[in-house]
Amino acid sequence: MLYRENGQFKTSYRADQQIFPIAQDRALIALLLAFAVFGVPLLADEYLFTAILVPFLILSLAAIGLNILVGYCGQISLGTGAFMGVGAYAAYNLFVRIDGLPTGLAILGGGVCATLVGVLFGIPSLRIKGLYLAVATLAAQFFLDWAFLRIGWISNHSTSGSVSVAGLSFLGIPVATPQARYWLCLGFVVVFGLAAKNLVRGHVGREWMAIRDMDVAAAVIGIRPVYAKLSAFAVSSFIVGVAGALWGFVHLGSWEPLAFGVDRSFQLLFMVIIGGLGSIMGSFFGAAFIVVLPIVLNQLLPWLGGLVGLHVDTALVAHAEYMIFGALIVFFLIVEPHGLARLWSIAKEKLRLWPFPH
Repeated sequence: MLYRENGQFKTSYRADQQIFPIAQDRALIALLLAFAVFGVPLLADEYLFTAILVPFLILSLAAIGLNILVGYCGQISLGTGAFMGVGAYAAYNLFVRIDGLPTGLAILGGGVCATLVGVLFGIPSLRIKGLYLAVATLAAQFFLDWAFLRIGWISNHSTSGSVSVAGLSFLGIPVATPQARYWLCLGFVVVFGLAAKNLVRGHVGREWMAIRDMDVAAAVIGIRPVYAKLSAFAVSSFIVGVAGALWGFVHLGSWEPLAFGVDRSFQLLFMVIIGGLGSIMGSFFGAAFIVVLPIVLNQLLPWLGGLVGLHVDTALVAHAEYMIFGALIVFFLIVEPHGLARLWSIAKEKLRLWPFPH
């Protein structure tokens, strides 16, 4: 059959440790990236870029950062939206206060500032865990929301806390068209996605997973919980901060503190749960599901209501969205805790063995 690894022999450790050991997977990913870079800009319209593709890429990046902390290290966080806000507002301040600073460096600088704040609020994880850690990170969410709105220097003394950026460019190329914004976000996602995948496959990732599975046993075998937990908070906050800067600079253009409120934190947590805890691929699945589902419901529910003679307004669609999210979270936690990524892995395993029984 087409999807078989028979005859694909490894002759070196480098070949044995590659991210995609099956040649068909490598070819599929290469074709997918080529289509994403060259095909999508030719086929997509402005609405598709603005409403679906750019939000999907940025939220995928944020979900990867949260998955490193929650899925791989087992440290629950309910303040991810606030760390996105730190990245956005820090990048904004760097961009407007340092003349001539490139947009890319401002975005990365926002990630660095989010790293510092994330490590600061990650210190309680050294003494508490579980529900208590979730409450501590939720407190960070509320404190940072207050800071964005009340500390005038953060928003350049805007009374409402709203800010805006214009004239973006990357490597001297203006980022003004929807295609340019899409390419910029795609570049960040590819680079950070590969970096995160390699990181979780190395010794640092194994330390995170050891802390997640049993921190006491991990400490016994020589893993330092302080280093493992704080490094997970640092890496996660950096990626989330970069995603927040992209969300503000590229997707929104102008934003206020409400754009990074507690709803954003729960949305990202839903992505990780539905997509799959401890899976980089699951972050993409979860982000795609969360972005596409409201659009599908906005089109599907009014159509179904028209078939049976019922009027379906936008409020009912919004309530149905929350109900479906809640039902799916309960479903995945009970039936398949590893989410859509696990279902994808099972499908690939069956495809590799088909038509033989197993």
